[in-house]
Amino acid sequence: MISLNTLRTRFGVVLSIVIVLALLAFIISLGPEMGFFGSNDPKVGEINGDNITYTEYLKEYETIKKFSGADESSEEAINGLSTAAWQSLVAKHLLVPGFEDLGIVVSKAERLAMLSGEHPSDVFLGAFANPETGEYDVAALSSFLAQVSSNPQYQELWSYLNDQAQLDRLMVKYSGLVKAGVYANALDVQQGLASMNESRNGRYVLVEYNKIADSLATVTTAEAKKYYEDNKEISYKKLPHRALTYVVFDVAATADDMTEIEKKVKIAGEEFAAAEDARAFIRKNMGTVGDHYASLAELSGDEAILLEGQQYGPVLKSNEWVISRPLAVKEAPDSLGLSHIVLAANNTALVDSLYNALVAGANFEEAAKKHSAYAQTAQLGGDVGVVPFSALTVEMADQLATAKKGDLVKVAQGDAIQILKVTRVDKPAKHVLVGTVTYPVEASSATRRNVHNTASLFAVEAKTSLDAFNAAASASAVSPRVARINQGQRTIASLENSRELVRWAYSAKVGEISEIFNLGDAYVVAMLTDIDDSEYTNFDDVRLQIAQYLQRDKKFEILKNKFSGATIEEVAKNAGVEPVAFEELRFTDYGITDVAIEPRVVGAIANTTETGKVSAPVKGYSGAVVFVVDAINKSEVQTPEAEKVRLQANKESLSAQAALMSIQAKAEIEDLRGQYF
Repeated sequence: MISLNTLRTRFGVVLSIVIVLALLAFIISLGPEMGFFGSNDPKVGEINGDNITYTEYLKEYETIKKFSGADESSEEAINGLSTAAWQSLVAKHLLVPGFEDLGIVVSKAERLAMLSGEHPSDVFLGAFANPETGEYDVAALSSFLAQVSSNPQYQELWSYLNDQAQLDRLMVKYSGLVKAGVYANALDVQQGLASMNESRNGRYVLVEYNKIADSLATVTTAEAKKYYEDNKEISYKKLPHRALTYVVFDVAATADDMTEIEKKVKIAGEEFAAAEDARAFIRKNMGTVGDHYASLAELSGDEAILLEGQQYGPVLKSNEWVISRPLAVKEAPDSLGLSHIVLAANNTALVDSLYNALVAGANFEEAAKKHSAYAQTAQLGGDVGVVPFSALTVEMADQLATAKKGDLVKVAQGDAIQILKVTRVDKPAKHVLVGTVTYPVEASSATRRNVHNTASLFAVEAKTSLDAFNAAASASAVSPRVARINQGQRTIASLENSRELVRWAYSAKVGEISEIFNLGDAYVVAMLTDIDDSEYTNFDDVRLQIAQYLQRDKKFEILKNKFSGATIEEVAKNAGVEPVAFEELRFTDYGITDVAIEPRVVGAIANTTETGKVSAPVKGYSGAVVFVVDAINKSEVQTPEAEKVRLQANKESLSAQAALMSIQAKAEIEDLRGQYF
């Protein structure tokens, strides 16, 4: 019967695909406010008018953790689970109701067709696929369903699988509906062919904007303000954010610490060398044992002594002391030619009978094609090819070290047993299994205490104001840094393990100074300097950027008068610059020759149909440009049929993504999880 653990493992992959498909990684998260609803159940968000409570969110989080097989072993893993839970809630509260309003549903007949495999679901396929063929296994489904009525865990999983399968099918239907509304018409194909099959040679003249004095193109505050208001909805919408200033007190080993660590490591090296049970020493000191035998080529020059049975180190490498000892040295083939048959470990009867038959002379290739569970090599008669001895696992290497051509070997690994046939044996060479113990170079407790005391003194002196914060930083010889925490941001990129600091920022008041956070090898103290919950970027924050943009427009109008002349050479002379040649320029290029990014100029050149004529001035990013096309080159890079297929596929993909992103961009979504998660 199919196991719950197997389903978890398979379904974890499917779940991530379904959620990403449904929501396209579009997240609006972590707002700064909190609300509370009946029974003191905190509000952690609002989606499409529905309040999302702490209880509902936590239930979704725990359900996804349970059935996806994910864990909380790292901040990255927790972020992934949190994102998946929120995406799932967005699907339930926004997407599914919207699909129902459109009349997109999954009928009972469709659900039965999905289960039977008549119209298979990726969710059911992922959970109930035959591991040998990869095809949907109705028998595995039946085996699972037979256990549902008597097993509460199976009931819960079955309910979840059904929900995800229906969401997946709804998404497929919606996507199909949107895709059906787009097509590549004749003009699209014509333009696409021109961009692929045509290139142009010519010359251009560029006069950079910085040639014009700023005083000749001044921009008033009123002009900048008008531009801001006209473009506010498109260019200046933003997420709420909080800003903080912080300082980092790095905790690093001092010279005294280094000396003390070196003494301890040298003693450990002597103990390691004298240890009768090297593996026990490695376990006790949390070291590692290699997962394969290393060859000379894999060892550094100094490490080669391991092949002679000698200990390597202690040696200081990348801020840690390394001591390695050979656990086993084997004279083994440099590489082996192998074929294999992979069988389930619990099918011992088949393993034994097949092995005995092969020893008696049965055809290995035919047996592999018929019985091996690994389809990729089964179709090749089990042929794996030539494998370096150092690439084999320790279990395989131990059994193959003395193998001869034609030998058959059984190797058990995990839930599989392999019957290996040796088809080639290369020249022997020494290989070593290495056990290693490392000792990181870390600050001592005394050093950490001293740095913490410095941070504590700073926190006291910095409390009263931002000016006091900066003055205290200068006195402590640390540089203040600035971070902006946007809605949805759980960590600060430049700080290790910064989740707690971000959580503090969501609950702090402007001017408040934080506790001392221990973040990796540093102590951090921060002050919250701003809370901005406005819908748009403040005009004062972008006024300079807008002024520069409008100034460029004014300078372009001035420069247009410099472009006079019947030929490109005359234009260049009157503009006081030299013409520059370009060759094989296509519509798909980003820039021209040494001018990196000039899409507007490239577009103008690529759409020119007449040769020898000086163009009108084009407003580029870096300057004003005039050009002449000397030749239009045509080739058969793309056919009309292939271009139509390419354009259609591109339009379908982009339209489905854009439709979902637009739905969510327009929806009322507020995420307030930052206070809790």
